[in-house]
Amino acid sequence: MSLFSWLRPASPVVPDDLQQRLTKLPAIGELRECSLREQRWVVLDLETTGLNLSKDRVLSIGAVVIEDGAIDFSQQFERTLQCHELKLGPSVLIHGLAPSAIAAGSEPTEALVELLEFIGDSPVLAFHASFDQHMLGRALKEHLGHKLQTVFLDVAQIAPLVCPQAHIREAGLDEWIDWFKLEVFERHHASADALATAELALILFSRARQQQIHSPLNLQQRLSQWKRRQQTHSF
Repeated sequence: MSLFSWLRPASPVVPDDLQQRLTKLPAIGELRECSLREQRWVVLDLETTGLNLSKDRVLSIGAVVIEDGAIDFSQQFERTLQCHELKLGPSVLIHGLAPSAIAAGSEPTEALVELLEFIGDSPVLAFHASFDQHMLGRALKEHLGHKLQTVFLDVAQIAPLVCPQAHIREAGLDEWIDWFKLEVFERHHASADALATAELALILFSRARQQQIHSPLNLQQRLSQWKRRQQTHSF
């Protein structure tokens, strides 16, 4: 046994029933050339114990579906995860979650498999998607030994791509909500933020179509071009 094998974390022990469900997940392919409207999108938001990519934990997951050009309220996902590593007093709230709610939450392995089944082979939209993608990927690896392969697109990048006149490229979700004058009555927990992001995404898809961005694949390509331009201008 090599020295480095001692440094690697032990592979998680996944119950057989969950392992079987993982094997039945659909294969993730390239983004399609169907219309933006025809694509089923999953809009995801994670609440975490903090912003440290290597140490903090996922506390709650919220997701909604955009399908046929609208938010499908019959397809929603919401879970609070148990987090035994979190040591807080009983009166402390994190993202509105009391320690008692976290202690009574879903077992992470079960909740994460349910999330993957909910997502299926759909692409995921998230605001500052790289954070959610990393944190979800780390949670899947730690709890299930599973590699995240889902395609993520960042609504925080789609917004300035299709609305350059806004001049708020580094803006957060609240700034874009204000710029479009969206009425959002609840924020800062996973389900509410996922819904707000979905409402914003629908507006951005309409703007994208006006700029001849008609498919998920086309949107991904234009985003890649936009990011390269931003990197060039930053030097």
